[in-house]
Amino acid sequence: MQHDNVVRKESFLARHRIQPGRIVNICFISVLIFSTLLTWREVVVLEDAYAASQRNHLENVVNSLDRQLEFSVEKLLFFRNGMYDALEAPLASTVLRDTVSRFNSLRDKPFWQLTFDERRTLPVNGVSDAFVEQSTALQRDDTQIVNELSAAFEVGYLLRISSPERLVKKVTYVSRAGFYVSTDPTDWRDDITARYYQLVTRPWYVGQTERDNPSRSVRWFTQPAQAEAENGQTVTVSVPVDFKRYWYGVLAIDFSFSTLKHLLQDAVNGRGEGEYQLYDNRFNLLATSVSDASNVYRFDAREMAQIAHAREENTHGVMRVGSRYVNWQNLDHFEGVLLRMHTLSEGARGDFGSISIALALLWLLFTSMLIGSWLVIRRTVGNMSTMQQSLQWQAWHDPLTRMNNRGALFERAQALALKCQQLKQPYSVMQLDLDYFKNVNDKFGHQAGDKVLTHAAGLITSTIREGDVAGRVGGEEFCIVLPDTSLEEAAQIAERIRARIYRREILVKKSRTTRISVSIGVSSAQESGNYDFEQLQSIADARLYQAKQRGRNQVVSQEPIK
Repeated sequence: MQHDNVVRKESFLARHRIQPGRIVNICFISVLIFSTLLTWREVVVLEDAYAASQRNHLENVVNSLDRQLEFSVEKLLFFRNGMYDALEAPLASTVLRDTVSRFNSLRDKPFWQLTFDERRTLPVNGVSDAFVEQSTALQRDDTQIVNELSAAFEVGYLLRISSPERLVKKVTYVSRAGFYVSTDPTDWRDDITARYYQLVTRPWYVGQTERDNPSRSVRWFTQPAQAEAENGQTVTVSVPVDFKRYWYGVLAIDFSFSTLKHLLQDAVNGRGEGEYQLYDNRFNLLATSVSDASNVYRFDAREMAQIAHAREENTHGVMRVGSRYVNWQNLDHFEGVLLRMHTLSEGARGDFGSISIALALLWLLFTSMLIGSWLVIRRTVGNMSTMQQSLQWQAWHDPLTRMNNRGALFERAQALALKCQQLKQPYSVMQLDLDYFKNVNDKFGHQAGDKVLTHAAGLITSTIREGDVAGRVGGEEFCIVLPDTSLEEAAQIAERIRARIYRREILVKKSRTTRISVSIGVSSAQESGNYDFEQLQSIADARLYQAKQRGRNQVVSQEPIK
């Protein structure tokens, strides 16, 4: 009977023994699964790299476009500075004074023109006193106009000698005192009264009032087509001319849409596939990189609203709109945005598509070979080891401050307490709390609060010694364990920490800083001979509370005298 039992047991083991074929099948399935996951991961990485390359293409175009527009804006500011210098110290020229003095004999005429050395400077075109008096927005101050006319001739000289730019259509200075200077000769020959009225009613002039532009900064405006019917639509950059708290007028530079289109095409210059479109802040289309107007993609109202909403949240980004991927980025020297659109099929025809096909072929080849299983396993083991280290680090550290978390601190503190007790060494505990931390969150937001916590943690870590152990035990509470440290030494270290934190100003937002303080309680095993960490932390916490009660920003290391 015993023999029968042995036979039945061997038969059971033979039936349940894993067969080599099953092992091969399991290995093949493992290779197939892991190779598929690996290939998918590479596709995701490739897609991210492709998206990053498209963002780089867009950024390069934006930088190229910005550089050329920046030059024109700086030139506009140069003209304004020239106007300031001329108002501050007018030229002592007899001919210029005689020319300006002719204004008094012309001011009552419906329109007039003053010229001074036509080969060197531009003429000044103006309207009558009666015209100026009809509008409250205009003002002809007899104490200011002589210097202003003289300054206008000097600016006209700067405009005349400035080298012509293919980007700039014309430069104009429009005065509130009823005259203007323009680099466009057609402005001199047309009806001056009607032309001046057109200029002072344009959005780029009206939008520069002290109410509409209190910061007196450079602003951009798009002219509707009907306003420039003879020359097409224009984009105008303008800046107010204010000197000694008096608003004289507005300097403006006009850019034609056709010139902006040519400029955009030069900036693109083969940088990536797809179409680039330049919009102003109101999402009026200004220029496109596509030469044929019939091939320009037009967003519908819903798509445009979707892009505008995304742009409000971020100055640059990417999103999918219908069948297209849209990258956008704001320009630094222009109040607008540049969009880049491309379809998946366009990407597939480029490097992204070629690499994707190559990856697919490699995946088919890889899964047909048994040796691939070894490569996948090796990579998987490496990934698992990295993940294990990461999880182990996360289990012991606070992710925000990168200090020991509460569990790790307690475990290490208790081990140090036992060691100090055995060696009969002093053992101290420090409890810290940031003062008025809630006010930082309420005033600047939680991101600012995180910066404060990170900054404080860095100062604490850099102040304590190599053998000390610090950790975050609460929201804004920290604890430091100081082995082989007396109460007096611990109090000195605590004071250094308090002073360092209070001295530093922390940048919490752009151009906004704040200063924080810390209250600290210190306890030591030498006071009672008790090496229990939790008891010492409790004593330090009570002394921390006493520091708070005494006005914060201080260290308490002794019981109060009763």
